[in-house]
Order: sequence, then C-alpha cells, then structure tokens
Amino acid sequence: MRDLLDDFLLYLSSLKNYSLNTLKSYSIDIADFLEFLRKKHLSLSDISYSLVMAYLSDLKERGFNPFSIARRLSSLRNFLIFLKERGLIELDFFDLLESPKLPKRLPKVLTLEEVEKLLKAPDLSNPLGYRDRTMLELLYATGLRVSELVNLKLGNINLNLGILRIIGKGEKERIVPIGEVALEYLENYLENIRPKFVKAKSKDFVFLNRRGGPLTRQRFWQIIKNYAKAAGIDLSKISPHVLRHSFATHLLEGGADLRALQMMLGHSSLLTTQIYTHLDIKKLKEAYEKFHPRAGS
Repeated sequence: MRDLLDDFLLYLSSLKNYSLNTLKSYSIDIADFLEFLRKKHLSLSDISYSLVMAYLSDLKERGFNPFSIARRLSSLRNFLIFLKERGLIELDFFDLLESPKLPKRLPKVLTLEEVEKLLKAPDLSNPLGYRDRTMLELLYATGLRVSELVNLKLGNINLNLGILRIIGKGEKERIVPIGEVALEYLENYLENIRPKFVKAKSKDFVFLNRRGGPLTRQRFWQIIKNYAKAAGIDLSKISPHVLRHSFATHLLEGGADLRALQMMLGHSSLLTTQIYTHLDIKKLKEAYEKFHPRAGS
C-alpha cells in the first residue's frame, strides 16, 4: 500500500501541481490511515463507509481537533477517489463523507500598535537584524504567505514599478504592490545588506541566511516568535500568518475593496477573503452609534 501512496503523491505533484508543503500534508494524512489499516490487519478490499467512520472516531479519541480531522478526511476522500478511478476499489460512498461541523475561527490579528512594536524589534545595526526588518516590513506591506516570502527570487521584484510577481498556490501568478516604506527597506537590503550574505552557492533567492542559502519557512517563523516575545506581544496572538492576517484586516478597516484584497492575497474564491470582514463588538457599536439616526434615542 505504500507504493499506492507514492503513486498518489506523484499524481498530485505532476497533474495537480501541488506544492511540497501540500504533498507533505497528504503524505502524513494518508500514511496515518494506512497504519490504521495495518494495525487492524485490513486491506484495501476491507475499506467501507463504516471503516472510515471508525477511523475518524479513532482520530477524535487520539485528541485531534475538528479542523485536523476535517483535513484528514479531505485527504482520505481524495485518496479513495484516486483508488476508485484506477479500479483498485469498487465502493462509491464518497458523497457520504461529510466533514465535521467546524467552529468559526477568526484569524488572529495584531493591533496597529503591536505591528509597530514587532517591526521595530530587529536591531538595524546588525545585517541579520536589517534583513529581518526588511522581511517583516515586506510581509506586512504585501500580505505574502511566509512560504512565498522565503522563496522570493530576485526576478520576482520590479523596484521601478514597486511590485512583486508572486507564484502562489496552484502555480497561480499575481501582482502585488509594495508600499513605500517596505520598498525603501528592500532597496537598501538588496544594495547594501544582501551582498554580505552572498556565497558561491547562493542562487537568486532574495533573503539569505548567514551561510548564503535561503531561509526555511520554519526558521523565519521562529524568528517572528522571537521578535514578538522581545516586543512584549502576547505569543498566543502569534501565528505563521499573523502579518498576512493583519495586512488584510487593516486594509479593509481602512476602506480597501474586498475584490482588490482578494487579488493581492491570491485567494481563488472571494468567500475565503470575506473572513477578514469581521469587526469586533466595540467597533461595531461605535459605528452604529455614529451613523444610525436613532442610536441616541
């Protein structure tokens, strides 16, 4: 069955153009299900609706939250469809495999004051600190995913126009404007700081580590947490997408158009972008009291 998993991953990679991170998630999800079958001494011919339900119950008993269970089910459903299309299983109960109801989970967002504290945390007198400040400024100015930032290439930047050409999820291309402040940091970084890190093995990655190689997503995520801690920001508010979420929320609060934001974030559906239209109760009350003609009566 491990060979089937390898074939499935090859299918996702070659025909679906899934990213390495997505392929890794699928690999972990399906490998866990196959291990579930192995422990019960079952084979593909034993797969049934009741067996899948038993697996989901097993995940719940192991402490998986509804979001993780929903992801595993989505991965498993696609794997089973892949098997059926190749004639390896005959059953067709996929429409019955509905994801568990998920609680609404709004994105974690920093206040403007917290963003300022985070951006000012790096030491600009240190080349690594200047690099980090540039990355933080660029994240907040553009709403890039962390993976898009660390994989940014020199050829993706047009300093004259002040834009980035980003290849996002599903190999979809989008153009993202860079704000003046972030552009100033980026120009100085490219001219005066990046050359300090360039080695013979360096390629055209924009942001390099001290050895001249690209930063990993995990390493930069650790860097963000360290600066947040130094800035006195509640670490429970920190997530890999915290500056992306803050970028989107602050733009909308400033009056940005939802469809323009959708294009900048690279969302395929406007429904995904609409999660950023949330307002807290205080702001909702303030708006009501300010604009409703009978709010004060």
